[in-house]
Amino acid sequence: MLREGFRHHAWATRQLLDHCASFSPEVLTRDVTGLYGSVLATFQHLVDADAWYLDGITAHELGEDVADKTQLTFDDVVTLADRNAAHWETLLDRELDPDTEIEVRHGDGSVTVATVGVRLAQALHHGSDHRSQIGTALTVLGAPADEFDVWAWAETVGLSRDIEPAP
Repeated sequence: MLREGFRHHAWATRQLLDHCASFSPEVLTRDVTGLYGSVLATFQHLVDADAWYLDGITAHELGEDVADKTQLTFDDVVTLADRNAAHWETLLDRELDPDTEIEVRHGDGSVTVATVGVRLAQALHHGSDHRSQIGTALTVLGAPADEFDVWAWAETVGLSRDIEPAP
């Protein structure tokens, strides 16, 4: 079940990135109320977080620690999103214990302890939340995206279909 959730997660992010690929830098970097700054900054935050979740869950084997302060180009964001998608697949090929606790030490000396299951759930929630914000921003900017929800993904990959009633 997790695999389908993360496949949708990667697909939906890539759908939005593909939709935005032809936009001018001015559109991508324009601050939009309700976003993490701009469309590009929100995409960067989303894929940075995925890389960070992967890094933490796998003890630095997969993923990486990319700070939000690091300016990535749109192409860099696409590359990182694709790398994350491959890493999620690799991670989900493993036996994961959702109850394993992971400690993360912060720069201020504090520590956050959360299970692998919570971190995976957070990755999916975080992606959905920010993709929704980007989708709304694109509508406000006059460039609405096609559907990128789970139903759209399932139809695209052949896991859902509508059947007309018999006459």
